[in-house]
Formats: sequence, C-alpha cells, structure tokens
Amino acid sequence: MLRIISLLALAWMLAVPVAAQEAPEDARASTGGAQTLEDILRRQEGISIDDSFRSEVTGNPEAAAATADQLGTLGGASDPDLWRAFRYGSADITTQARVPAATTLMQDGGMWWLEFRQGPLLTLAAILLGGTLVALGVFYFFRGPVMIDGEKTGRTIVRFEAFERFGHWLLASSFLLLGLTGLITLIGRKVLIPVFGHDSFSFLAVASKWVHNNVSWAFIVALVIVFVAWVVHNIPDRTDLNWLAKGGGLFGGGHPPAKKFNAGQKLIFWAVIILGGSISVSGLSLLFPFEFHIFGHTFSTLNQIGVLGWFGFGELPYPLQPQEEMQYAQLWHALVSLVLTAIIFAHIYLGSVGMEGAFDAMGKGEVEEQWAREHHSLWADEVLNAKEDPSEKGI
Repeated sequence: MLRIISLLALAWMLAVPVAAQEAPEDARASTGGAQTLEDILRRQEGISIDDSFRSEVTGNPEAAAATADQLGTLGGASDPDLWRAFRYGSADITTQARVPAATTLMQDGGMWWLEFRQGPLLTLAAILLGGTLVALGVFYFFRGPVMIDGEKTGRTIVRFEAFERFGHWLLASSFLLLGLTGLITLIGRKVLIPVFGHDSFSFLAVASKWVHNNVSWAFIVALVIVFVAWVVHNIPDRTDLNWLAKGGGLFGGGHPPAKKFNAGQKLIFWAVIILGGSISVSGLSLLFPFEFHIFGHTFSTLNQIGVLGWFGFGELPYPLQPQEEMQYAQLWHALVSLVLTAIIFAHIYLGSVGMEGAFDAMGKGEVEEQWAREHHSLWADEVLNAKEDPSEKGI
C-alpha cells in the first residue's frame, strides 16, 4: 500500500509541469502578471507597448475588503496598485496647490527628453554651429571679401533711417545675448562645469537665466519693429528669381539687379520673422509654465487630419501631461534657436568682413553710391532719380 501511494504521488508531481506546458501561453505568466524582460527592453528602445496589464490594475473598489479586514482601508487597492494609479494619472488626487502640474506626481515619459537633451541635442548644436563657422571660414579663404568693383564716387545714399537701425540693433544685440545665455544653459553642465567648477557655474547659470528671461522681451519688441519697417520691401518678386539663379554675384559675373533687399536678404528676413516668432511663442510658454498648451493642441489637430499617416508614421502622443508640454517647448525652443543662429552667422559674415561697404548700411545708415549701384541697382536708381526730380525739390 505504501508503495502504491508513493507511485501515485510521484506521478502527480511529474504531471504538474506537463499540465502547465499544455495551458494557454501567457507571456507574463512567469512574472505573475508583471512586465517581462522583453517589455523592459522595448521601453528602453522607445518602442510602444501595450501596458494595459499594468495601467488598468489600479485597484477595484467593488472588490474592496471590509474595513476590519487586512488592507481594508486601502479600498481594495494594494500599494503597487496605488503607485500605478499615480503613474498613469488615474488616481483621484486633491491638493491645495492650484497649479496645473500639482496633481501629476509621476511623469512616465520624461526620460526620452532628458536623454535627447543630454546627447543628440548637444551633438546637433556642435555640428550645426561649428559646421557653419567652418564653412564660412573656408568660403572666406577661397573667395575672400566681396569688394566694390567700380570706382568709388565719394557720394553716399541714405540706406536706413535711424528708426530702422534702432530696430535692427535692438534685435541683433538681444539675439546675441539670448544665444549666449541659452548656450550656457544648454551645454553648461557638460562643458563649463569641468572648466570652472560647480560654484562658478552656479553663479553664471543663475545670471544667464535672469538675463535670458528679461532680454527676451526686447527681442520680441524688436521683432515687431523690424517686421513693420521692412515687410513691404521683402515681398518676393521676379527679380529674386534672377538673383538666385546667378548666386547673387558672390561667385563673379557681376551682381544681379535688386531692389532695396535682394533675394538673399529676403530669405534671411523671413527666416528671422518666422523662426524668431516661433522661438518667441515657445519662449513665452517656458516663461509662464503650464499656461499654454501649444503642442497638445497641435498634436491633436495633426492626428485628426492624419498628417503623419501620409508618411507611414503613427499618431503623435496626446493628451500631454503638463510637464510634457514644457519638455516639447524646451526642445523646440532650442532646436529652432540653433537653426536661426546658424543663419545669423552667415548674415553677420556678409555684413562685416564678407562684403566691403556692407557694414556702413547699419553702422552709419549711408552707403557708397557705387556700392548701391552694384548691389541694389534698382533701388539706387529709384533713390537717385527721386533726388534729381524737380518735383521732389519743390520747384
């Protein structure tokens, strides 16, 4: 009898694994319903996964134990259930703090932003800004400055009035300050702390933040002044096509006819207005955190239209948590600023060492008549003809 009982027990023990193997496959059976190694690896690679097995397990009030029983005061939710509810934003949270982000105790999507900001964004900044400076240096080495070809007359033409120059220099000086302080904020921890140490960088970072936040208003005002003063002169026309086809005369062959602003200057103008306007909007959302929902509304609209589907991509994330709005705003602010800074490098080059007589336009407000005839012949003819017209002199 004892032998028979022993044999039956052994057969039962051997049959259990077989029964388990024959059971329906469950990817998370071995983890007790928790995430698997595959889930973790996919999340680390930024691949979306169906995590409803976690996000929906936040406690069931109908299954709550009596208050006298164990865990009864938690309302049917264990501590892990409670933390999952915090993480997925389904917990019923109340707080005395009256700010939009106060009830978001855990933000699950912030690591990608941190990793991108600390890695690819810094690499992109170095390539874009450093590459532009190297390209301009190489161009200057082989081409040299664009000189005035004809004989100088000694006469000048008023190029820009005082109000126009004020708007330009206000925009230029504020942008340079914003660019410098922005770079300190962006790359300071990686580049400056090893050089100056934590204490010195702390003082520099605080000062940069104060300057950046306050000078931004001067940039916005200057952007409006420049737009109002020059938009009428920067409307594209047929002369711009000819100017672009001849490369603006930078490679020889004479300068194509141009009005007050040539095609190259028009491109820079609209880049400053559009990109500068975008920087201003994203900057305002950073100055007033959680007050604007730019990216959430934009992503929702693009998803409704299905724009990304045209290119084979999935939908953009929506809705966004308040912190995610700030993260997207910060990245957009930095990326657009880097692109505009590279464009401004080229503008500074041509307005200084790259072209003879160009700096006088903004420095003095007047340019050599021969320079005007070579670079902006249509505008020069218009101005000179107006001077020679007796009706302009009251005769």
